[in-house]
Amino acid sequence: MTLLPAPPSIADGATTADVIAWVATHLGDLTREGPEGVRAGAFRGGQSAADAALAALDITGYARTRNTVLPVDRRGASRISPYIRYGLTPLRQVWDAVADAPTADRGKYRDELLWQEYARHLYARVGGANGEALRRRQPHPDPAWADDPWPTEMACMAAVTGELHEDGWVVNQTRMWLASQWAVRAGADWRRGEDEMFAHLLDGSRAANRLGWQWTVGTGSGKAYGFSRWQVEKRAPQLCRSCPLNTRCPIQDWPKGQLGPSVDGPELSGVIPAGPAEVEGTGTDADTVWLTAESLGTSDPALAADDERPAVFVFDAPLLARLRLSGKRLVFLAETLGELAASRPVEVRRGSVVDELAGRPMAATWTPVPGWAERARTLQPVEVHPWPWLVRPGPASLRSFSSWRRDLRITRAPATARRGRAGSRR
Repeated sequence: MTLLPAPPSIADGATTADVIAWVATHLGDLTREGPEGVRAGAFRGGQSAADAALAALDITGYARTRNTVLPVDRRGASRISPYIRYGLTPLRQVWDAVADAPTADRGKYRDELLWQEYARHLYARVGGANGEALRRRQPHPDPAWADDPWPTEMACMAAVTGELHEDGWVVNQTRMWLASQWAVRAGADWRRGEDEMFAHLLDGSRAANRLGWQWTVGTGSGKAYGFSRWQVEKRAPQLCRSCPLNTRCPIQDWPKGQLGPSVDGPELSGVIPAGPAEVEGTGTDADTVWLTAESLGTSDPALAADDERPAVFVFDAPLLARLRLSGKRLVFLAETLGELAASRPVEVRRGSVVDELAGRPMAATWTPVPGWAERARTLQPVEVHPWPWLVRPGPASLRSFSSWRRDLRITRAPATARRGRAGSRR
């Protein structure tokens, strides 16, 4: 049993360097870089940072500029996805925040929020089998790219992987470049590529990131997304002009790789787990709120139900040892927990979640993640709050985003638009 000191709170005057030192000391051995290599990404964690990002959200021009890569100051992406990922800004809150945006921009942006919700519905339904969801297609490997699916002698790959590794965030357009270069052109195992991207993304979620990679390799539709020089010239021509391979570009033409055979995936019909529609266990003796990385905001239903009830968060050591995430993801989490601990009692622990929390009468928010369900069956929280769905699961097809989207019942829903995606990236 390992109780850690609360992370330093930037709200109380701590610096990012203080939080980095805390992560290096207490969690550094679980990170990809090791204790000496831990650093922060491009986003600061915490509710106040999330609130500031939401207050500044302006999606005017989003429909026109969302796919811009360079120059950076012309990118239309809202950069709010890390706060969505950890429940600091719930989808419904973001949906409502753009209600007055221009019609075309609002429609495009809200459709991206719906993609996030669709990913959660699918992940709640198939769980770990999402790695084989729908009908998996894996392009044939190309020996020419065997040693490095993301070759940094290409300016486009060097720029995007550099941003991924340094900042922990890249725009949607370049996520598709990375996924297609890895899995479609090189024909490398998309699951390994998804793991590599997931380890660095501050907004990385298995639901959205994994689904985005599947879309790229042609899962479901049978049509892969092809990455070539054309996309770079259109979205970031500066990269081609500066590239040492400009006159002998290895991606000059469309990828020649062919999709492999179809593989049957899990059954997508049936009930989508949705959790309780109202609080279960009200009036029980729950004395602690169990928090997870899916919902760390002050609006977490179980947390918000009682302003004085202490909370507990466990850094899942066995899971982190297996995933080897970048330290910048843990810095973001530590900043979030440190700020929360400055306003109410928060225990921060390291170890097996079940072992650390066994026997405690806890309140919790139901979470659409199979790992949460597995642990909850053992821990048996005595008070369970509903998940704040944007669209509560109902009788809708999960075969594709478009079919799921057609079945929705949501206030002021926008029309479906064609799009590409590889992960979560508003």
